[in-house]
Amino acid sequence: MTIKTDDVQGRPPTGPEVNGMDRKILGALVEDATLSYADLGKRVGLSAPAVHERVKRLKRSGVIRRMAALVDPRAVGKTLLAFVHVDTTGWGKTPELMAISEHPEVEEIHSVAGDTCMLLKVRTTDTHALEGLLARLYATPGVVATRSYVALSTYLERPVQADVTEVWPAPQARARSL
Repeated sequence: MTIKTDDVQGRPPTGPEVNGMDRKILGALVEDATLSYADLGKRVGLSAPAVHERVKRLKRSGVIRRMAALVDPRAVGKTLLAFVHVDTTGWGKTPELMAISEHPEVEEIHSVAGDTCMLLKVRTTDTHALEGLLARLYATPGVVATRSYVALSTYLERPVQADVTEVWPAPQARARSL
């Protein structure tokens, strides 16, 4: 049996080059996307027009996908954060399953390896609202089971960081120390 997987995301093609200055700009924008080009330029050591051109290039190339406001969940009454494992029949990426993204409580949908098919990050007002969301998930064709994990506290939550983390110690240095 041949399974068509054309729409499965593989390794992304090599994208646009992001150099050190671009990473500085991205880092500053992640901290505060409302910075003027003049203020952004001061932070990274470039003129406002130079920063503007770089930001335009980063947007055009898709490095910056969009600018968004990060809303405090408490301010909008969505204080319950949960991660929901969804087991499905078949592969899992059907139009019916992808329609889960229409539920405003669903913040992220991931296809995962392991003992489940999909992982959802959801925010609701309370456990009753989570139960309602789970009922709607079970009504979705292809969903056979869910497992929910409610977060009691969040210690770190942040957007993608532009910094590069070096592997330490480097394999060569580790081999020399043995």
